[in-house]
Amino acid sequence: MTLEVLTSDLLGDVRHGFFTRRGGASSGIFEGLNCGTGSSDQSEAVATNRARVATAMGGPLRGVHQVHSAEVVTVTGPLDDPRPKADAMVTDRAGEVLTILTADCQPVLFHDAQAGVAGAAHAGWKGALSGVLDATVDAMEALGATRANIRAAIGPSISQRAYEVGPDFLDRFEAEDADALRFFANGKDGRYQFDLVGYGLHRLRASGVQAEWTGHCTYSDPVRFYSYRRTTHAGEADYGRLIAAIRL
Repeated sequence: MTLEVLTSDLLGDVRHGFFTRRGGASSGIFEGLNCGTGSSDQSEAVATNRARVATAMGGPLRGVHQVHSAEVVTVTGPLDDPRPKADAMVTDRAGEVLTILTADCQPVLFHDAQAGVAGAAHAGWKGALSGVLDATVDAMEALGATRANIRAAIGPSISQRAYEVGPDFLDRFEAEDADALRFFANGKDGRYQFDLVGYGLHRLRASGVQAEWTGHCTYSDPVRFYSYRRTTHAGEADYGRLIAAIRL
């Protein structure tokens, strides 16, 4: 099966993509293009999947050990082994392929066409709240990018209607960012629905960056996307990871 790659017009001609689970070698609960080396999937299948993505992107994949932080790594070539613990990468080197793994969290790809600088970030609620998106923009600026010229696209992520949270979750956001309350809607039984993507767009635009979401909900489309929350609700043992990539 052919790989399915979603793109954003906002990012222009730079090679990039939010890969769905279609076209992969994994089977069972991981069926499709599982690119998560940290999953319990067969390592040979994950390696095959990642090789297919590398071929599609035209270069070796760079990735970090994601830990839900605001840490950003500047990529100038192969990364150390073990991979650095961070949740975003930036580069101004032609040919470098920056990748992010997600399964409900926001995969965000950045590009400044005039400066020739790219970025990629993993922004779950912890990373977004702690400032990983803002930090990625700062790191791109350090490489010569200009906020007014940076474009950012958020790929498939969990949508508000599928993201139920408790009052403690809302309280944490209120304590750290009072503006975030508008991204919570009342749910059932005293709980709330959190708009993770809306909050991500808010942080990006507040940083002076033009941004958009592709409009795809990971939870709601099991054929195309992996979802941590859907897997948890189904009582499955593990879940696959989607990959997003950008190459200068």
